[in-house]
Amino acid sequence: MIGRPAPAIVILGNGSLATARRIQQRYPNAVIHGLAGRVEGADRDYQEFGTTLRELYQQDTPIIALCAAGIVIRTLAPLLLEKGAEPPVLAVAEDGSAVVPLLGGLGGVNVLAREIAAALDVAAAITTSGELRFGTCLLNPPSGYALGDLELGKRFVSDLLAGESVRIEGPAPWLDAAQLPEDRQARLAIHVGHAERQPSANELLIYPRNVVVAVTAGTADAIRAALREANIALQSLACLLSDEREMANPSLREAALELGVPLRFSARSGTVFELARSVAPSLLTSIDINDSMAIAVAAEPVDPLLIGRPRGRLAVIGLGPGAAELMVPAVKAELARANDVLGYETYVRMAGPFRADQVMHCTDNREEMQRARHAFELAAQGRSVVVVSSGDPGVFAMAAAVLEALHESSDANWHNVDLEILPGVSASLATAAQAGAPLGHDFCVMSLSDNLKPWAIIEKRLDLASQADLALAFYNPISRSRPWQLGRALEIVAQHRTADTPVVLGRDIGRPGQTLRVTTLGQLTPDQVDMRTMVLIGSSTTCVFPRAEGGEWVYTPRWYGDKPAG
Repeated sequence: MIGRPAPAIVILGNGSLATARRIQQRYPNAVIHGLAGRVEGADRDYQEFGTTLRELYQQDTPIIALCAAGIVIRTLAPLLLEKGAEPPVLAVAEDGSAVVPLLGGLGGVNVLAREIAAALDVAAAITTSGELRFGTCLLNPPSGYALGDLELGKRFVSDLLAGESVRIEGPAPWLDAAQLPEDRQARLAIHVGHAERQPSANELLIYPRNVVVAVTAGTADAIRAALREANIALQSLACLLSDEREMANPSLREAALELGVPLRFSARSGTVFELARSVAPSLLTSIDINDSMAIAVAAEPVDPLLIGRPRGRLAVIGLGPGAAELMVPAVKAELARANDVLGYETYVRMAGPFRADQVMHCTDNREEMQRARHAFELAAQGRSVVVVSSGDPGVFAMAAAVLEALHESSDANWHNVDLEILPGVSASLATAAQAGAPLGHDFCVMSLSDNLKPWAIIEKRLDLASQADLALAFYNPISRSRPWQLGRALEIVAQHRTADTPVVLGRDIGRPGQTLRVTTLGQLTPDQVDMRTMVLIGSSTTCVFPRAEGGEWVYTPRWYGDKPAG
């Protein structure tokens, strides 16, 4: 079905994995989500079933849960606010012996259920009255068609179930195999067409999405008015099409979002009228509205994916410190929709696993500018591209390199890319949270690497930040090629801090094998630190006290001086 997202197959144990793989053979782009620690070999691990299921539901992802139906219902119950605005949700027995559609009757859940049941060689537990009687869900027309009015449609189906007959007006090939009580003289009618009609209780209006508006300027209201003037139903609008030179036009993007249709771009030069006439080989008519808008009506529903190309997208994301639960939902969603993923191989592997159709481009950690340029080249082709950083992409990571590559470029195709920076939990913040709140007041974040800046600048900033009594967070504190620089940095800080100043050492925080240690500036030596260690040095007000379960809490109070403010 065109436009339906790939489903998520969610399993709780290894006993479900074989069934999940059989379902995945039917949907090759589906991702198997396995509970961490209990499932080996899933495509993607998750930590908490309820959180994962609700996130998938809110992202409008079809869900195939291999567990008891009651678990799924109780988990999603808080989100079930409006019928008709829900993705398909199914429960499948672990051994594949039962397929139960639960939610998404208007989103094709019964179609999914029948497809999965056929793949598992069982019968789907369809309970919808209309589908059982007529063999189809009249309120869920196939991709390429849109239902006119849901509430009137419910009444229409009720009348059919009560024994009335129906006549079909217009091409509806998907109903040829349905068991409908047809009668050419029937009071009830299923009307299929793109013309705008006044809805009535005795008609089920279904609109083919066979209309494309070619536009170079205009608002959603202007497009609605043009369609109304041409007696074309808004529901038949399949997409907006514009000249590729208009890719960065914010008004077109806002119009497409408001109208709920894709925005596509063509390299074809000429007037909007010529652009409109190019959309489909089976064109019924084209209507010239003005110099910036024209309407094309095709003989059949059009697939927007076959018209022009989308605006390319480049997202620079932060994975956080490494733990899946510390990755923000927007980053997870971006990874799920990406065509291409670029980054240092270690970070790309952390971002996965990926679908078979997603392309990974792994490079050395020092090839930042080449990686950024490659990302723009891919996105300029209309692809959805993700550049991966650990932590936050704007903190000693790829966001600056990507923006620098764009700043240096005069290529209009690069500047037309939809660029977004998505934040992540930086290593300094993750380490601070583990320790308590050592960065609870003003603090300074510095990299001790002199690969991209002179050591003299680092020394100057260290001295000034220490004089200012800022808490300090050191990234890249030491390496084999820089064995002496951390020692020198500590000497500078010690000129302005006492030996008992608290220091937090966090190694691989958020990853397997993480360690956290609290020491003091006087006790800290460079051999206690490596490149994967975050070093947090407190200010003169930073405090340490025992934790009940062992270890210590470290915090820097928000007041300064002898007493708290306020």
